[in-house]
Amino acid sequence: MTETDAAPVRLTAGDPAPEFTLTDADGNPVSLSSYRGRRVIVYCYPAALTPGCTTQAVDFTAAAGDLAEAGVDIIGVSPDPVEKLARFREQEELRITLVSDPDKQVLQAYGAYGTKKLYGKEVVGVIRSTFVIDAEGRIERASYNVKATGHVAKLRRDLGLD
Repeated sequence: MTETDAAPVRLTAGDPAPEFTLTDADGNPVSLSSYRGRRVIVYCYPAALTPGCTTQAVDFTAAAGDLAEAGVDIIGVSPDPVEKLARFREQEELRITLVSDPDKQVLQAYGAYGTKKLYGKEVVGVIRSTFVIDAEGRIERASYNVKATGHVAKLRRDLGLD
């Protein structure tokens, strides 16, 4: 990544959600287009089996039933290999869809990969981000640099589910 492309795009409400087909933890393709007619939360996280990402995935799993009843599905996107996602899902008993974006093209399309601050230093990596996509495939809300802890509860409130 060079200086000129280090600043990621930023999606906002009303933008079309970038389309993707990525491989899930079972090795199956998952396409955003197959969710048309339902709302989808696409959340981007840096790495499976790390403390913050585990907290966030466990929180999404705990909320998955209520979200599904409200017509909202969940897809977690990280650059992790499929095998690591399967281990993450099994170890933490996750019941959400996790997909692998090893070349980071989807993360970049969503503006969730680029320069960020980590422990006071600028680094290039995955920017923890969450997107709510409406039933027509448009961005309903985009949140960048979210905190792993408490984010799902805030999202539930924002969506009127609490």
